[in-house]
Amino acid sequence: MIRILLADDEHLIRGAVAALLGLQPDLEVVAEVGRGDRVLDAVAAHDPDVAVLDIDMPGLDGLTVAERLHESGARCAVCILTSLGRPGYLRRAMAAGVRGFIAKDAPAEDLAAAIRKIHAGGRYLDAELAATAMAAGDNPLTEREREILRLIGRGVEAPRIAATLHLSEGTVRNYLSSAMTKLGAGNRLAAVRAAEDMGWI
Repeated sequence: MIRILLADDEHLIRGAVAALLGLQPDLEVVAEVGRGDRVLDAVAAHDPDVAVLDIDMPGLDGLTVAERLHESGARCAVCILTSLGRPGYLRRAMAAGVRGFIAKDAPAEDLAAAIRKIHAGGRYLDAELAATAMAAGDNPLTEREREILRLIGRGVEAPRIAATLHLSEGTVRNYLSSAMTKLGAGNRLAAVRAAEDMGWI
């Protein structure tokens, strides 16, 4: 029996996925959580074989949870189940040791097959998501550019960004200009949106 933890903040979706997986004779959902920041405790308490994580959750997003599970040496395999097929997400997931990446609108049989495959040590990548990620290429932004765009996206103004990151305002403007050029964006908010759409921030 493959023991599964489900993490998704949408109660109806989580319940439906749990019910569908419960129909499989070799799969058992042993824990369900609705927040990313509760996953690590649930993994410690229930010792699942596979953690199925949504990306967009309160507390911590699924990719950050996957990274923390990886860093902690948790034995469970991780499968990302998402409606957000952004190229940067797939690359970040792979770097975090995620072995499965599947769209939420995939048939239940595909999710069950993905869980079995990653539990056996293999990988399962949604073909369309993988193709999109390959076509998008690597993230062109530096870590500092990503950091500044994330702060801009939260509504933080340049003077405060400069103070927070111990940079001059001119340096912050230079990083912003560089990011906008790389993203082909006409202004800072367009740059934030473009980076978010690609899953790069």
